Amino acid sequence: MTEVTIAKTAAITVGTGTDIRKIAVIERPATAASTAPALVWLGGYRSDMTGTKAVALDALAEATGTSCIRFDYSGHGASGGEFRDGSISRWLEEALAVIEAADPKSVILVGSSMGGWIALRLVQELNKRQSGPKVAGMVLIAPAPDFTSELVEPALSDKERLSLEEKGYFEELSEYSPEPNIYTRALMEDGRRNRVLTGIIQTGCPVHILQGMADPDVPYAHALKLMEFLPADDVVLTLIRDGDHRLSRPQDLEKMEAAVRSMIVRD
Repeated sequence: MTEVTIAKTAAITVGTGTDIRKIAVIERPATAASTAPALVWLGGYRSDMTGTKAVALDALAEATGTSCIRFDYSGHGASGGEFRDGSISRWLEEALAVIEAADPKSVILVGSSMGGWIALRLVQELNKRQSGPKVAGMVLIAPAPDFTSELVEPALSDKERLSLEEKGYFEELSEYSPEPNIYTRALMEDGRRNRVLTGIIQTGCPVHILQGMADPDVPYAHALKLMEFLPADDVVLTLIRDGDHRLSRPQDLEKMEAAVRSMIVRD
């Protein structure tokens, strides 16, 4: 008889004083027999843990008896905090806190878009601390490391630059939400402090990148650039010719699941 596990919803507190915020978490425990790494979902900018890819990852965890940890960054989904207060450092702090609270022995980080940047910063921070779980693998879906300085800032119009200077933010229409995307000066400045495309990124684990060649938000050239900063061994890049930024079609989800399964097996 197959063991069934139930995903549990919880909240953890991150920060102190006026910076305190509640972070919503959904954790599916592993089956008693499983020794596989926990799957950790790291969502993209303005996405949440109930999106198609996140739910598919949880379903994979259920099917394989593996633990799965999903959460919403502050200002996203079910978590507290204001979106405009968000930054890479702030969301990285929350990701570290969620993993620390779950306390897995090892993890496979699955990051989508901005979540790919968070994943790369996570492995750097965990290596620096020499504590916490072992990172057994990374699956990066349309990863957008350093997107503020590499993709957003070079494309700013004069009007957007003026808005950043005078208001401290600018807005742009979103193809994925009725609400506009908001980019703050604080996010831009913090992004520069969290750049990873500055030297070799020592992940210490296999990395599989999935990238759509028809992605209008993160061009596939960005994935090729990321490859230059990853060690040559154990890095795979899969280019999907007709794939967009979401990579949420059934055939895209199959590729994500296959990449994650391969890391579960090899660990």
